[in-house]
Amino acid sequence: MPRFHCPLPLAPDRRVVLPDAVARHAARVLRLRDGQGVTLFNGDGHEYPGILSLAGRASVHLLARLSPQRESPLRIRLAQGISSGERMDLTVQKAVELGVVDIQPLMMRRTIVRLAGDKPERRRAHWQAVVISACEQCGRNLVPEVAGIRDFDAWGRAWADARDGNLGLMLDPAAARGLADLPRPRGTVTLLAGPEGGFEDTERALAAEAGFLAVRLGPRILRTETAALAALAALQALWGDYT
Repeated sequence: MPRFHCPLPLAPDRRVVLPDAVARHAARVLRLRDGQGVTLFNGDGHEYPGILSLAGRASVHLLARLSPQRESPLRIRLAQGISSGERMDLTVQKAVELGVVDIQPLMMRRTIVRLAGDKPERRRAHWQAVVISACEQCGRNLVPEVAGIRDFDAWGRAWADARDGNLGLMLDPAAARGLADLPRPRGTVTLLAGPEGGFEDTERALAAEAGFLAVRLGPRILRTETAALAALAALQALWGDYT
């Protein structure tokens, strides 16, 4: 059944007029027909199946409130060094499918992309739209937040101050330990992945000082868009809902 994010109050036995962008997508892109079943969600953790009406302004008559459990028992936050173009879009999209609870884009010393003026907020809004699209596809009803872009050094110090016992993991192909060497985490896991050029030594040192443990993903060096996604899948297999 087609799913649409609809940022409006939703409740059973209510008719909801679809936002223009959602209505266009349903009618012109997916070519849905009057009377078809669809599901709406607004990020409150529930989903609302209903019947689509295309008479006049497109609307949905909601029939029920459902609460399927599709969130991982393992809370993973992704702190990602910004990569260029479609690489970052891919990372954001697949990270949502793999269950992250939020994403923190980071400007790092080897980040190729440089953003000024209103470009950081425009890029963040673009990634948030990628998140919503991924939730529509994968069935999640809680929408992960893409935080505002931050400088890595300032973010790392702030993370250390607010750590509160949570586990920080830095992906580093030169690390001595792998994920399987670690005990099951008791709280949130923050996964730190570098940009295309990886971490500089000063960034590795800052991450270690902040409390991040360096871990490797096997003997091969992975691209930035591969490393974070491989690590997320491994974390879910070890301690999440892939077991």
